Amino acid sequence: MPLPPGQVAGLAADLLLARLRPARLPGPRSLGRTAGAGLLLAGCVINLLSLAERRRHEGEGFDLEHPGRLVVTGPYTVSRNPMYAGWWLIHLGTGLLQGSAWALLTTPAAALAEHRGVLAEERALSELFGAEFDAYAARVPRYFSLRRLRRLWV
Repeated sequence: MPLPPGQVAGLAADLLLARLRPARLPGPRSLGRTAGAGLLLAGCVINLLSLAERRRHEGEGFDLEHPGRLVVTGPYTVSRNPMYAGWWLIHLGTGLLQGSAWALLTTPAAALAEHRGVLAEERALSELFGAEFDAYAARVPRYFSLRRLRRLWV
């Protein structure tokens, strides 16, 4: 599963900060562990479903960096970039599981660091797929929408 560079840096920063200057989450440790495990699991599931959907559309030997088809089904109906969102959940979940308050800072910082790359990827997809991508981008949020997620469950 590909790990975005922003998440590598963010997870490393979280682990380093937790070691050098521990900042524990307030409240019961069991609550942080439960929330962390849930977020970690959700992020892994989102990433695995996203990879499976890409494989279903592009075949076994697909290249994430060079898409042959625009995938707009599965997790891609909720987010144009579900794997980034999945990694954010993994990052935050890992920090909460360890009880580190640093994850509350390193996760958004890593996401912001990745955002410029996401914009570049979307420009490339627009050039590659033209009006098909532009129509998709008009109806599906870049990362996620709580309203859209709620519609999946209701």
